[in-house]
Amino acid sequence: MTAAHIIHQTDLFHPHEDPDDHWDLACVYALALAGDIELRSILIDHPQPGHPGQPDAMGIAQMNYITGLNVSFAVGSSLPTVSRQDKQSDLKGSDENGVRMLLDTLTQSTEPVFINIVGSARDVAIAGCRAPELFQEKCAGIYLNAGTGVHRPEDDRDREHNVKMSPAAYSAIFDIPCPLYWMPCWGNRERGNTFEYGTWYKFLQKDILEHLSDRMQKFFAFMLGRVESVNWLKYLQDEKDEVLLTEHGNEDRNMWCTAGFFHQAGKGVTSEGEIVDIKEGTQEESVFTFDPIKIECDDMGLTKWEPCEGATNRFIFHVRDMENYEIAMTKAMRTLLKTLS
Repeated sequence: MTAAHIIHQTDLFHPHEDPDDHWDLACVYALALAGDIELRSILIDHPQPGHPGQPDAMGIAQMNYITGLNVSFAVGSSLPTVSRQDKQSDLKGSDENGVRMLLDTLTQSTEPVFINIVGSARDVAIAGCRAPELFQEKCAGIYLNAGTGVHRPEDDRDREHNVKMSPAAYSAIFDIPCPLYWMPCWGNRERGNTFEYGTWYKFLQKDILEHLSDRMQKFFAFMLGRVESVNWLKYLQDEKDEVLLTEHGNEDRNMWCTAGFFHQAGKGVTSEGEIVDIKEGTQEESVFTFDPIKIECDDMGLTKWEPCEGATNRFIFHVRDMENYEIAMTKAMRTLLKTLS
């Protein structure tokens, strides 16, 4: 089986906006190192005006150094998407780097490419508007981590954070003619619970951090501690900051995107937290599945969907074992990240 080719789009910043992005980054690198995926490139959002963080080139450099991989990255457009048909045809210079990287990677790839969206949908939406036929031919699927999984949102409160940031870009993803694996962040407007159609779970950071290699602990410490130094390599080589790790180890970490990484690699997670190969034609062993649906998304990012039998290229994330989902995903992520030395 050929490893899945992946473009990872993320709002990865230093200082961080949300530490889940660095946990996500570590997961895709671990899958790449294991040969389960081929990580083609990383696309980082351009920070919003006034945002204190910068695209985290240092975090990517640290992961390249730890794994021995050589993954390139680009920074996306600084210009907002004004409609779901917005091609931003007048993009120039650095603002076009992300869109150009997406289109070039799809064009040049000999294998279909999956795209993770764990940050803004802006650059993928622009690329999809510019070249829908290319996406139809070369994109194996988009994993869209955004939105709310209720069947029919009643009002604006049901729009999740990433949707509110750019409703036009979010809605444009549903127009792209390639498979779409929709991963709603929440099951409804009530936060803090496991929901049948919501990806959210949490874990206590020390439950994973304490099991990782020293270099991986220092990778997370550099991010969690908002270390101001540019000496990203020296930080990995120096003694680790036990006080900082203990402090942040006692914090809960909210997570959303992990299941999609396993799924695109052909993996599922059992109720006991074991990572298993997905058997052809079935996902029965896993605590999550992706189920076929019919879905509409309006210009404001409000979705209406219903289950669908038969052939479709639209799927929704579905928690099949709500009792064990959180602990199973935590155990699986710990197993995955322990492989990074």
